[in-house]
Amino acid sequence: MKNSTQVSCFTLAAYFDTKNFKYLLVMIIVILYAFIICGNVLLIVVICCNRSLHEPMYMFLVSLFVNELYGSTGLFPMLLVQILSDVHTVSVPLCFLQVFCLHTYGSVEFANLAIMSYDRYAAICFPLHYSTLMTVKKVALLVAAAWLTSFLSIGITTSLSFSLQFCGNVIDKVYCDNYSVVKLACSDTKVNNIYGLISLAFIICAPVIFILYSYMRILKVCYCGSKETRQKAVSTCTPHLASLINFSVGSLFEILQSRFDMSRVPNMLRIFLSLYFLTCQPLFNPVLYGLKMSKIRKLCKSLISVKIINIVN
Repeated sequence: MKNSTQVSCFTLAAYFDTKNFKYLLVMIIVILYAFIICGNVLLIVVICCNRSLHEPMYMFLVSLFVNELYGSTGLFPMLLVQILSDVHTVSVPLCFLQVFCLHTYGSVEFANLAIMSYDRYAAICFPLHYSTLMTVKKVALLVAAAWLTSFLSIGITTSLSFSLQFCGNVIDKVYCDNYSVVKLACSDTKVNNIYGLISLAFIICAPVIFILYSYMRILKVCYCGSKETRQKAVSTCTPHLASLINFSVGSLFEILQSRFDMSRVPNMLRIFLSLYFLTCQPLFNPVLYGLKMSKIRKLCKSLISVKIINIVN
């Protein structure tokens, strides 16, 4: 066993010398973060303030947009601090707080996408019973379940990791993640590994299997149904599928990078791949749903037009 010492902070070793273009990077990250906040907040306000959008599908979108704000807030402020700092260290409690935030973000994202696939399945396969299948109470329960189960599951994961003794303090990333932290442990990680596999199956595999089942049923109905049914399915499912594929690809990049030796891959590419699902999804979703869903698009246009007229006058 390696000699264990009391670790008070972790070093994020993936950062490279940005002295020559430090402030350019800061400006880019601030702009990205501002776009994420403005885009997601705009759509949350539009949906909440318009009674015509108080339907299950749009309530699930609010949950999705809130999660994008939550996840990006778990990443961007610390990213800015690290870029501006000459020493790339983070205290142990703050590191575990980031682990908790980023992992709950991923878990809630998959749960939200699974719930939205169920909503589309109910709307397309059982249109006459949709109002009884998706009541206000059921919508609230599904959203609450997505958040609470994720917080509970990741809370246990983070607690198990926090209780470990560490031999090292160097994380080869630009942010803290659970797998990288556990690799630094001297104490036995058997419980962490077993629970981690169970948690991974619950957080990723179960929602993905449910989503695939929902879309198989939707495809079956579309194949046998009318042209109108197919058009409805395409218009409402395309944004959801695009969001799902984007997030799944980003998550796959991150899992592969964590589990395999990526030392031969250029550092810049590794950083990009590790940040992809944390930065692209919060940017991608408001643009995708804002442009693709006609009701939201029209209301956003009218709201922006009113604001511009008020500013001019």
